[in-house]
Amino acid sequence: MDGSAPPAASSADITASLDSLFRRYDRWLRGALRRRYGRELADEVAQETYLRAAPYDVAGEVRHPKAFLMRIADNLARDRLRRQRLETAVNGDPAAVPSEPLAPSQDQMVTLKQIVLALPPELRDVFLLNHIQGLTYQEIATLRNIPVTTVHHRMRRALALTASAMRG
Repeated sequence: MDGSAPPAASSADITASLDSLFRRYDRWLRGALRRRYGRELADEVAQETYLRAAPYDVAGEVRHPKAFLMRIADNLARDRLRRQRLETAVNGDPAAVPSEPLAPSQDQMVTLKQIVLALPPELRDVFLLNHIQGLTYQEIATLRNIPVTTVHHRMRRALALTASAMRG
């Protein structure tokens, strides 16, 4: 396989392939995924794995079905875990976030201002340009004549320091 899109196949062929893959490999695949990722993720990933593998199976492009299925499943599981970690890191615990944002108290605003002013100058500059002036990372990079990746790293450090100080 060259990594290109799966070949087109009729829905009847796909259905037959899904049924065949499921009957031949489901016990093995779910067992391996449960050991690696737990029951809930294994069940979700297994379903999507069959859907992604079926067109290749119909076209006869799968030489090592177990390796192919496991590669697809591992990639899907890693993507889901990566997305979950990112969402948790960015948003915190979604269940803990109130549906309506709470207005910060005057004390909180003063504290935040002091924390932002205490940031190192290069971090504070990027933070204020983005959050107060509303500039994008690209606009900040152009304005300050620095790479966008530098803006991204500075913002990440500024946010981490700010969040840590606010918790303290």
